[in-house]
Amino acid sequence: MSFIRKPTVTNSRLPKNSLGLTRRDYEGGMSTLCAGCGHDSITAALIQAAWELELVPHQVVKLSGIGCSSKTPAYFMSQAHGVNSVHGRMPSVATGAGAANRDLVCLGVSGDGDSLSIGFGQLAHAMRRNLNMAYVIENNGVYGLTKGQFSASADVGSRAKRGETNVQPPIDPVVTAIALGCTFVARSFSGDKQQLVPLLKAAIRHRGFALLDVLSPCVTFNDHEDSTKSYAYTRRYYHPAIHADFVPPAQDIKAAYDHGEAMPVELHDGSRIVLRKVDEGFDPSDRARTIGFLQDAAKRGEVVTGLMYIQPGQDDLHDVNHTVPGPLHSQPYDGLHPGAEGLRELQQRYR
Repeated sequence: MSFIRKPTVTNSRLPKNSLGLTRRDYEGGMSTLCAGCGHDSITAALIQAAWELELVPHQVVKLSGIGCSSKTPAYFMSQAHGVNSVHGRMPSVATGAGAANRDLVCLGVSGDGDSLSIGFGQLAHAMRRNLNMAYVIENNGVYGLTKGQFSASADVGSRAKRGETNVQPPIDPVVTAIALGCTFVARSFSGDKQQLVPLLKAAIRHRGFALLDVLSPCVTFNDHEDSTKSYAYTRRYYHPAIHADFVPPAQDIKAAYDHGEAMPVELHDGSRIVLRKVDEGFDPSDRARTIGFLQDAAKRGEVVTGLMYIQPGQDDLHDVNHTVPGPLHSQPYDGLHPGAEGLRELQQRYR
């Protein structure tokens, strides 16, 4: 992974959060992606969300697989832990990190190739286990590092830059995640920071697996007239079903939802995501109706964005497995070592 450090520039007038950190403190290295790449816009949104959430950098672990999208962790929160894993295997590494230290904020960044092809099985099981992490898919419909072949998210009829037409049906990560029981599912567009930042903040604060599919046009291989993942197509058929606001627990939230078609959803830490229904027929708490709504919109060629489905209050991986409270490194030795008698009892269970 290419990594170029940004020059250090200080400005005493930059606003600081309660940790005394500026937005610059949440940046990383200089991007080596193509100029205009949607992934860089997602990076900017991640930096803004992390600063506003006042995340402690050393309590964050950034994870990725392989691909253009998987370079993103190098470009934000340089003081956080970072793991660039094997192609499609990021969920396994995230599971290990989250199991060992439940206090970490796990933030995964992947691509449509990394997640929906070679890593599809791993992604499905991470959702099934309700691993406590935010998982961002930077979705451009192509394999950018290997010169623009169609990925598993490419729509039928979409044409590649070289003229080939895709005939394979796509995997929709949003519909798939809802069907698998993922407890937080959202879609956004890299060109809509106003929508993307609140969704990122809510995904990070959600307890359980939060999937955020972000349409992120590839300016080199998939931003032409016949692409359904281009800037022009997305802006033309953009259909926001939900407008979301993220409200921290310390603020008075009454004014945020006391009128209109607003729906406040409280997260486990007391923060709330306030949803305003742009489409009156959409209900993000009804799994079956949401899938039907998305399928009908897909037939019309619409790109539906917003919080698609949420089911707060579900047990996460630690709840299901009755793990010890706190990180493993903070547990006393007696609690980690079963002793001879405990080891015999354990072995007896497998005889």
